[in-house]
Amino acid sequence: MATPQFNSKSPTIRRILREAHELATSPSPDYHAAPLDTDLFEWHFTLRGPPHSAFATGIYHGRIVLPPAYPLRPPAFRFATPSGRFEPNRELCLSISGHHEETWQPAWGVRTALVALRSFMETDVRGQLGGVEAAEAVRRRLAAESGAWRCGVCCGGKSNAEILVECEERVREMGAVGEEKVPEELRMGWRDEMGKKKEGEEEEGEEEGVEAGEDEESAMLAEGFVQTTSAPAPSAAGAAPGPAAGPPVARPVPPPRPAHPALQPVVAQRVSDDVWLDRLIMVLAVLLAAVVAKVMLA
Repeated sequence: MATPQFNSKSPTIRRILREAHELATSPSPDYHAAPLDTDLFEWHFTLRGPPHSAFATGIYHGRIVLPPAYPLRPPAFRFATPSGRFEPNRELCLSISGHHEETWQPAWGVRTALVALRSFMETDVRGQLGGVEAAEAVRRRLAAESGAWRCGVCCGGKSNAEILVECEERVREMGAVGEEKVPEELRMGWRDEMGKKKEGEEEEGEEEGVEAGEDEESAMLAEGFVQTTSAPAPSAAGAAPGPAAGPPVARPVPPPRPAHPALQPVVAQRVSDDVWLDRLIMVLAVLLAAVVAKVMLA
């Protein structure tokens, strides 16, 4: 098979080659990703499930398709191995995928996306596009079966388990690697879910007991970011008793705010100029009438 030719001067090609080299020289025991020999823009990945979850024993395979304008535009993600969390062979709607280009940052790459995708497997589905609702027992059974899954396109037909075993051996030869974490600014979500949640909060807003903070949270989630921390609510038991509520006290209404002080001299200057201009026009008109009368009487 002939080796495909690429334009090495293209910024996109240079970026893809640099990421492929970085992933090959700095492997991870939890995932593997590389472009196909025949197409730099199609990558295949093998991903270990997140620990302490129903996917902990699972090893999953999938595809990443990079757009021609990568990294200015985001990639597309698909899982091929059944997991009970993502629908196989269906493009996922993520805030880092091609469905939401407005939330993508060119500084992110394939490695960052894989780390985030792995951690996101533990979150709830809630009707998200590309997500699958399944019982924990089903997910554990699929996880146990996923290691034997084989891709007919990449890695010479090796199973998912064999691919990660090779990654683990390379990591041991190169030494320990540090723990990889999802960047704080990278939060993944599906816009369809957020739209439904926002509509539900608007309906609840017509009823009593809806807090004002829900609207702000929905607006943040609608942009594809998940709020992970919040200020702790004060304890009702530890709160000091306040004074008894009395009758409402009328508060004075503040006087209307005057015009901006920086604009007042400008306005006064314009009024003064208009008055002098009117007077000048009147003087010129009188002089012109006098000259005309003098010429006619001469």
